[in-house]
Amino acid sequence: MRAPYLLAFFLPLVPTFSACATSRSDITTTALVAIAPTSGDGTGKSDDGKPFDNDVSALVGHAAPVWTVDAWLNSPPLAVEDLRGRVVLVRWFMGTSCPMCSATAPSLNALHEKYGARGLTVVGMYHHKDDDPLTPELVRGYVDHFGFRFPVAIDRDWRTLKRYWVDGHEYRKFTSVSFLIDKRGVIRHVHLGGRLAPSDPAFKAIDGYVEALLAEAL
Repeated sequence: MRAPYLLAFFLPLVPTFSACATSRSDITTTALVAIAPTSGDGTGKSDDGKPFDNDVSALVGHAAPVWTVDAWLNSPPLAVEDLRGRVVLVRWFMGTSCPMCSATAPSLNALHEKYGARGLTVVGMYHHKDDDPLTPELVRGYVDHFGFRFPVAIDRDWRTLKRYWVDGHEYRKFTSVSFLIDKRGVIRHVHLGGRLAPSDPAFKAIDGYVEALLAEAL
């Protein structure tokens, strides 16, 4: 699911909510889409010619699934339920061999520093693609390299990533996806992966969404 270096911008999607997800009627939703700059419609195709799957209709507006992870760094174990009342940004990342992860790390650090005290919890989900064996020490090295001071979980065998993003969707373009979850535990925005650098329009959009979600009442 790797792809060449990509630029990011955002495309609005039609809001889709289950009746039980929330009782509010004023919620807006947007998918933040990372796509090749030459692919203006945001679709693109895989190596075998199949269109990439950008469908988030079963995610946005629905309760965030539980996390099934092996270990936590920078934090005691957390669950989605533990973070009710806070806005949560969950981002899957890989090691230092991933240029898009390196480009994205300053954005995650900036959001943590700017909004952590105001009610945002950034959660990094490490999913392993390296040839080296997966160990907590390996992940700790990546966390230190990227300067992450927020909670990081090790998503061994991609169990949580599959539940959130991959299962039932063979042609996702990226696995480095991000989810923005509101104070009720409902997924409100999705960045479809790839680069999310501080200079990218998608980062500015996420910054605005975080501000808006923090301002919402429970």
